[in-house]
Amino acid sequence: MENGKFNISVNGKFKYKLHPDDLNELDLVKKSKSTYHLVRGKKSIAIEVVSIDRVNKEVSLKIGNDQFSVGIADKYDLLVDKLGLNIEVTHKINEIKAPMPGLVLNVEVKPGDEVVLGDALLIMEAMKMENVIKSAGEGRVKTIFVGKGKAVDKGEILIEME
Repeated sequence: MENGKFNISVNGKFKYKLHPDDLNELDLVKKSKSTYHLVRGKKSIAIEVVSIDRVNKEVSLKIGNDQFSVGIADKYDLLVDKLGLNIEVTHKINEIKAPMPGLVLNVEVKPGDEVVLGDALLIMEAMKMENVIKSAGEGRVKTIFVGKGKAVDKGEILIEME
């Protein structure tokens, strides 16, 4: 990549190279906190910024009824990747504890299941609300200490991981 250019990926499929001078062709007006009006040549586009992930350098945009995930890589990102230093950080977990007292409504996993960050593990009822207890990392389910209908206390170990 030449100095000053950025690699842009849209929805992980389409790849573009963007030079800072290319931005001079754009007329971008901020309409509100999350909406913009973009004019390029004779085209006019309304854009809504749905979310921004600064760590992964990704922006989720809504244009019309379509949503796009846009990733941005600069020369440093590409150098880190080229040198093989772009390692994925994972968080291994040992146990899942009850975040609050409640009643187990359903267990979504079984021993031997592999789970990753955000996977639903079980559903609890607390204060008349259903709460999905999700994995805070990754691992393999070793032992499940609770079952449907079991009342649990805050901090009680629900699932052991390996």
